[in-house]
Amino acid sequence: MVLTEPAAQGVTFVGEAIPLSVLREIAATGFGDMVKAVVDVERRVMAVGGDLHADEEAVLLDRGSRQGDIWGFNLYPERYGNHDWIEYDSMINIRPRQGNRSRLVEDRSVQQAIVEIVSSLVMGDD
Repeated sequence: MVLTEPAAQGVTFVGEAIPLSVLREIAATGFGDMVKAVVDVERRVMAVGGDLHADEEAVLLDRGSRQGDIWGFNLYPERYGNHDWIEYDSMINIRPRQGNRSRLVEDRSVQQAIVEIVSSLVMGDD
């Protein structure tokens, strides 16, 4: 089974490592310098490339993710390797029932999980 494949609405499902060049291509055809991304912190998979984080969220939900495990953020491929290449900002992160009252991912342990998962799924170009 191919784990990295185009899904719906320009979204790519990422279940195994992809090269950074793929994110650069997605950025170039979309927002230029940024790629919207959503990760499932339990299943350790990601969806990238939608116009909205909600598009990627829908792909993960369709593939069996649970709402409470999904977090949205932005990736800046040209900043890869720097602490600011991940921006924890998305409307889908507003969830008062889970103690997250803003668009930012407020829980440091969730931020760390996102870093670990993204680091395992995106490989720098050598």
